Amino acid sequence: MAQSALDEVTNTGAFHRSPSSFRNLLAKEKTSQFPVAVKPKWERTKEGDEHVGWVFPASTSEEPGAEPDTLNGARSVRELYELASSSYSGKYTVPVLWDKQLKTIVNNESSDIIRMLNVDFNEISENADLNLYPSHLQSMIDEVNEWVYDGINNGVYKCGFAKKQAPYDEAVVKLYEALDKCEGILSKQRYICGNELTEADIRLFVTLIRFDEVYAVHFKCNKKLLREYPNLFNYTKDIFQIPGISSTVNTDHIKKHYYGSHPSINPYGTIPIGSNTDYSAPHDRHRFTDK
Repeated sequence: MAQSALDEVTNTGAFHRSPSSFRNLLAKEKTSQFPVAVKPKWERTKEGDEHVGWVFPASTSEEPGAEPDTLNGARSVRELYELASSSYSGKYTVPVLWDKQLKTIVNNESSDIIRMLNVDFNEISENADLNLYPSHLQSMIDEVNEWVYDGINNGVYKCGFAKKQAPYDEAVVKLYEALDKCEGILSKQRYICGNELTEADIRLFVTLIRFDEVYAVHFKCNKKLLREYPNLFNYTKDIFQIPGISSTVNTDHIKKHYYGSHPSINPYGTIPIGSNTDYSAPHDRHRFTDK
């Protein structure tokens, strides 16, 4: 049983992501979003065990931007999974939607959680009128999510964790076909499903914002950089500048995690200097909506 992404490689040398294990949906319960942030670099999660994964800092000053687990006193995300299920033997992944009353994991699948956050938390949301999954675009959003996830979100991992040339070659071709498709779509409209921000944009953005800093180097996705795609690059800046988005992006954490947590790819943990791209710089995406 795979305990992290590093274990999910088939005999052919290809990366194959196993499905999430906790897929419960909300029914208007008083459930809280996971309240703390873990350290960016994977560390040993248990004494006498070789597993490495997400851990919490011991204090608020240990890792800027990360906080201890004040709800359960857990040292690692693994401890939360074991608290939720004593017989659990799968991956200890994030994100996690945690029920602090029942002390269990409601859901650990990001595609489910984004839908629940879009609707089920409107009573406490600061922007309850925002709907990232509007009914008139749902079929298009589902279609875009499917090929973006396969070719781009998961595609960069298929490239990075491939242990043989053939699966890497297949994955990298598919990745750049999908990126080229996005570039073409975004040459005609502001967002990936039209001129309205949707869930599909958020799901694409989280990979694009990491692309040049991490995936191009660490995962060997270097045929073409994000900043060489005029529309994709400006699109990424556009979304980054939406109020509330930039605060979710911690480039230092991103780089520390990837370059420091995969010793089979980067055994010395050296962090490249990077491009230090300014995503707060002006973009041209208003040309589609300012007419």
